[in-house]
Amino acid sequence: MPSAMEGSEGGEEGEILHYEETEDDNVSPTDLSELLKEGTKESHDRAENTQFVKDFLKGRIKKEVFKLATAALYFTYSALEEEIDRNKDNPVFAPLYFPLELHRREALVKDLKYFYGEDWKEKIQCSEATQHYVDRIHHVGQHEPELLVAHAYTRYMGDLSGGQVLKKVAQRALKLPSTEEGIQFYMFDNVSNAQQFKQLYRARMNALDLDRNTRERIVEEANRAFRLNMQVFDELDKIGRSLTEAAQDGGLPVHDGKGDLRKCPYYTDKLGKAGPSCPYHAAMALAKQPLVQLILAACVAVAAGAAAWYIM
Repeated sequence: MPSAMEGSEGGEEGEILHYEETEDDNVSPTDLSELLKEGTKESHDRAENTQFVKDFLKGRIKKEVFKLATAALYFTYSALEEEIDRNKDNPVFAPLYFPLELHRREALVKDLKYFYGEDWKEKIQCSEATQHYVDRIHHVGQHEPELLVAHAYTRYMGDLSGGQVLKKVAQRALKLPSTEEGIQFYMFDNVSNAQQFKQLYRARMNALDLDRNTRERIVEEANRAFRLNMQVFDELDKIGRSLTEAAQDGGLPVHDGKGDLRKCPYYTDKLGKAGPSCPYHAAMALAKQPLVQLILAACVAVAAGAAAWYIM
């Protein structure tokens, strides 16, 4: 999720969410690309200093959290690309329509299949923070399509910039295959030169026929997009801190049996108020049943006998 911000392609410990683009003598301070660059600097600073992003850059990312982040991206890009397709012929957005080069939904489906299996749709759900983001994208696409530029800009340009650093961090930290399963989201097979493509994209943005007020509203919406992303980061960070290091792969994380289960954001989100109880407590309760204790005792006796036979 951190790739939501456009930034440089510098080192992993650097400020990957900041701009470090080649100067273009043809760019005017009143061009939309420059207004967005200058108008979102503060949001860049705040986003790159969220705990989730800082931990991610240091390779401190749990696989379960990365999977949840991938699911959040799926819901976000499904909404974004639905609205982009809706407005592909609208002059306020049409010049920025690059489905072959940019669209991420199908790549995210591949990643989700890798992490969750063929029944991935049944195993993911849209979190509260992600739903707020999704709702805003749909509102913009249906009622203020000129502001869709802001959401496309913050997502795609970031994926082509700092997102490429995060790809390497995730692959190494999570020990993902060198064949790039699980990180297809970051792979832009139809963009041969990311820097040149970003320059083309900015040129198209600057050529949009927008008045000054509309350009200012787009900058404001871009800052809103940053805030929505940061809310997702904070949500993921809270979930990450609620998990033990031995989180189950592909299912609910292991609960250590301590504290109030209802205060764990992951379980609350997954199970809801009427959902099943904590696996730890459920197992302990089951173990206290007389019949279960009898069966366990019998199993231990059989195992002990087998071990003695093997030693002899």
